Amino acid sequence: MSVLSGLKPADVFDYFEKLCAVPHGSGNTKAISDLCAGFARELGLKYRQDDANNLVIWKEASPGYEGAAPIILQGHMDMVCTKTEDCTKDMAVEGLDLMTDGEWVWAKDTTLGGDNGIAVAMILAILADPTLAHPPIEALLTTDEETGMDGAVALDCSDLKGRKLLNLDSEEEGVFTVSCAGGVRLDCLLPGTAEGAAGLAGYEVLLDGLQGGHSGSDIDKGRGSANQLMGRVLYSAMERMPGIRLADIRGGRFDNVICSKNCARVAVPLDRSADFEAFVRDFARVLKNEYAASDGGLSLTCRKAEVPEAMDVPATERMLHVLLALPQGVQAMSMDFPGLVQTSLNLGVMGMEADGLRMTVSVRSCIASQKAMMVQRVRSIVEYAGGTVSARNDYPGWQYVKESAFRDLVLEAYRDVSGRDGALEATHGGLECGLFIEKIPGLDALSMGPELHDVHSVRERLSVPSTERVYRLVCEILKRSK
Repeated sequence: MSVLSGLKPADVFDYFEKLCAVPHGSGNTKAISDLCAGFARELGLKYRQDDANNLVIWKEASPGYEGAAPIILQGHMDMVCTKTEDCTKDMAVEGLDLMTDGEWVWAKDTTLGGDNGIAVAMILAILADPTLAHPPIEALLTTDEETGMDGAVALDCSDLKGRKLLNLDSEEEGVFTVSCAGGVRLDCLLPGTAEGAAGLAGYEVLLDGLQGGHSGSDIDKGRGSANQLMGRVLYSAMERMPGIRLADIRGGRFDNVICSKNCARVAVPLDRSADFEAFVRDFARVLKNEYAASDGGLSLTCRKAEVPEAMDVPATERMLHVLLALPQGVQAMSMDFPGLVQTSLNLGVMGMEADGLRMTVSVRSCIASQKAMMVQRVRSIVEYAGGTVSARNDYPGWQYVKESAFRDLVLEAYRDVSGRDGALEATHGGLECGLFIEKIPGLDALSMGPELHDVHSVRERLSVPSTERVYRLVCEILKRSK
């Protein structure tokens, strides 16, 4: 018996379980794309699969809807692969271990990939159901959304006829997303070469126990970034104990995740060993006090370690100056949508390599000029210290449109089905809607989805009753799109 048997809608959770059995992290989407293509073949539906593993599936209108305009249903197939420290699963080749208590679904020791696997499962269930009333459907399943929307960027939309797009990549039931931030990834290099560190005391410094989270939806929650905080720790140590040399500083796997753990190695003058250990103990108390509310599990410790090589003092100083100066977190709030983050940065990934310190920063803003300004700021700090910055995965924001017939239809359907008024919201997270609006002239888009909590973390969980309600709403929207 499957883990999710008995959950409703049965077809949705059946497809979701099948999707979760296939590894599908960003950049590893061939298997899940082939699986979905196989479903389309089994259903006798026309489909197109491209070199980026994107998939478009067409379903003809049900009787009585032949003259209706097509509707695009869209979600992405890739997920963020994160696991607990003691989890031995290889998420590149193994599926997820699903668990449920009937109210929630989660994965044992890993992310669930409900973002956005549940959207794909809903779309497949709709394509498979011969009883639904609906206009022509163009199902659009994209790849590598989590790492810069590469699939959507590569997708040829010339054969899509729909001008109404229902994106199912939102995570709060009853909240309908109508605008999102644009973004860009910045890859930074601070050059340096390791030299012998004989005669110095080696230490490993570990900062962990932070919550982390999504750099779009959680960036305003005051959670600490282990990457930024470790830079502050070591800069502060350098101020008190000149001569410290940086051997390694490493944290994060994804630029769109707030880093929850960083591990550094440093070489300290022998006569300052006791001072360094005392400093780490004292600074741990400082950080625990500052982050008591948002990151109660924060831990900062050090232990003696072998450090045969490290950057020289000037290179160490340049790197730590940059890490202290780089902005992190919320930079501006929206005046149009109260409570919405307008502009932010996230130092998601860093690590010392043979050629120096490499870092990746995710910049987000719903204002294109502010996004450009933050790129300037990062570039100016890094380049002033002798480093280089290159940009990639630059994607547009989605600007709010005041009048939308499709949005009016969706809100009316939600009111009739739930008895409540839906809420309109802009998100600081990235959605593919902006790219599709650029590619498809006249596209009217809206994003919605079931209740998902703590996405991109091992605490990610999907609400079962919310999934049922949202699926019923999607079917009602299709029914009304005549």
